[in-house]
Formats: sequence, structure tokens, C-alpha cells
Amino acid sequence: QVQLVESGGGLVQAGGSLRLSCAVSGRTFRNYAIAWFRQTPGKERDFVAVIGWSGSSTAYADSLKGRFTISRDNAKNTSYLQMNSLKPEDTAVYYCAAGNWGTRAPTYDYWGQGTRVTVSS
Repeated sequence: QVQLVESGGGLVQAGGSLRLSCAVSGRTFRNYAIAWFRQTPGKERDFVAVIGWSGSSTAYADSLKGRFTISRDNAKNTSYLQMNSLKPEDTAVYYCAAGNWGTRAPTYDYWGQGTRVTVSS
């Protein structure tokens, strides 16, 4: 079993930055790709970014390239999502997930509980 715990969400003004963390425990962290998704009420969970087990491979939603950066520290069993130049439309609950590489939510077997990000205008 794998447990994921997100942290770092909160309220920020437009143009500001936040860094989300995803702490993973249970099984070998480096066995998994780690992805971030986000969800707003009434909508599906949208792909944000994914990073491969070594950290050398990453992919982003096209609309977020240049503003968001995903990373991981295998020594700390933690993944990070650095979010810059935040916009009100980035407001959502952000989830991290562990599994095989992919951009679709069903690809991932393990999920955190989510952390809420609110961007005020």
C-alpha cells in the first residue's frame, strides 16, 4: 500500500507563487511516476504534470507550461509542484498520484487527499 499526503495549499493573490508537496510512504517511492492533477467542483480531474521515477522525464498540461514545475526528491520520498504567476483560474483542489507514467487519472493507483489552492484576483 502507498500513502500520499499533499501539503502547501492555501490562499494567494494573483501573480503569486505556491509550492505544493506530496509526501509518499509505504512502498519504494522511486518505483512510481508521480503526477499532479487538479479538480474544481462539478468537473473532472485534470492533468497538471507528471515526473518519471528518476526525475529526468517530465510532462505538463500545455496550458501550464512555463508557470508550473514538477520535481521530486527520492531521498525524501517527496514530490513538489512549484506554481508561479498564479491566476484565479488555477483555483482548485490539487491532488498528487503515484503509478505508471501517464496523463490520465485512471492510470494512477494511489491518490492523496488533496490540498486546496485559492487564487484571489
